[in-house]
Amino acid sequence: MSTGTRRMLVIADSDSYLKWGAAFAEQRDASWSAALVLLKSPVLPSARQLDAALAGTRFTRGDTRSIDLDDLTALIETERPHVVLLALRGPLVRVVAPLIAELPGRPVIVSGLPGLTIPAEPKAIVYREQCDMIVLHSRREVREFSANAASLGIEMRFALATLPFLEAREQRARTDARSIVFAVQAKVPAAREERVQLLQILSTAARAHTGKRVVVKTRARRGEAQTHLEQYDLAALLDTPDVVDAIGGVPDNLVVSDGPMAEHLSRAAALVTVSSTAALEAIAAGVPVLLLDDFGIGPRQINTVFVGSDLFGNASDLARGAWRHPDSAWLDDNYFHPAHATTVDDRLDELVRRNAARPLPFPERRFNLTGGTLRRAFERKRMLGHYDRSLSGTLSLVVALPARAAVRRARRLARMLRGDQQHPALFTSAAVSTSPGAHEFGDSRPVG
Repeated sequence: MSTGTRRMLVIADSDSYLKWGAAFAEQRDASWSAALVLLKSPVLPSARQLDAALAGTRFTRGDTRSIDLDDLTALIETERPHVVLLALRGPLVRVVAPLIAELPGRPVIVSGLPGLTIPAEPKAIVYREQCDMIVLHSRREVREFSANAASLGIEMRFALATLPFLEAREQRARTDARSIVFAVQAKVPAAREERVQLLQILSTAARAHTGKRVVVKTRARRGEAQTHLEQYDLAALLDTPDVVDAIGGVPDNLVVSDGPMAEHLSRAAALVTVSSTAALEAIAAGVPVLLLDDFGIGPRQINTVFVGSDLFGNASDLARGAWRHPDSAWLDDNYFHPAHATTVDDRLDELVRRNAARPLPFPERRFNLTGGTLRRAFERKRMLGHYDRSLSGTLSLVVALPARAAVRRARRLARMLRGDQQHPALFTSAAVSTSPGAHEFGDSRPVG
């Protein structure tokens, strides 16, 4: 690649994707410059969430700007980036990518699947079929998504990177490690009774570990948006009288807190979760981990990636402080490969060089074509919500919502007639999709 600064424009929507996009840009060497843009949607992060997402990078809240989708192409024409990184939920990638592709001298279009993306779901690739490359973060992900792409007949480039917040960091003595941090996952467990059970487990642990704080680490405060809708907020449940009675009261050392995960891990004796990328962050920081299996192990719990990791345990293990450390073979195949195994920088260089020599062809959309223009208007409207002020978007709701409801009713009836049974620990439910973005970074149920 010739010398000179190459420009990257990171387009994000939620706090989770902004965290990944900013950290990905931070990983690139000095030959790259980067700018951050937030696309206005119902999951737009608050100022506090912005600060947390950008912590540990060179970017600050002042480095980000929020724009409407209608203003995006003009911004790209002004900035002239070599690469646009679509750090967006999958359905929104499908909305944005074609707009960029229509520009003369278009940039390279890259997307990614940050976080826990196993089991690899085909629709994560379908959403991103019009990107030039997808960034993945483990050997296993590359293997499984490559197989999915082949089965779909999609010629997709994949690049192996390291999750930015898993890069080696200084291991410090944990003499002040007085917290047991529980990383909340918005959709796991899903049902209210399960989340009350979870709070019972945590309150029991707090009573067992009187010398430590059991911290319920949340991603958002009340009223703040998240990548996923959290139907039963744990902090709100702890303020609910019937829940407080059910768990026998809230121990003084059971607290709720937010902020950057790295700060919590710096003073953590252990990290506990049901399913969260925070488990990977804890491993990278040398913090012991316990993955609660009281709610099952399977796609519905979004924790199958940890099978073979030696990290699973139950409520009794939590109360006893029986923390876990990961199996080395599992680490190598899942997110902790050596730096020399990564391919992302070489493939970015190759794509930028090829695009400069001769514009890359834009892949034709091949999936989910029924409905044509009306469908595309609906896809935009449902992802942008009230930030989409187009007439076509409004009209699409009038047609599409009743049609979708009818289709879903027909599918439910068909399942009933077939007598389908789904075991909650093995199969996906409508409430908890296992699409890759849905694990930690939202490819399933869009907000708005």
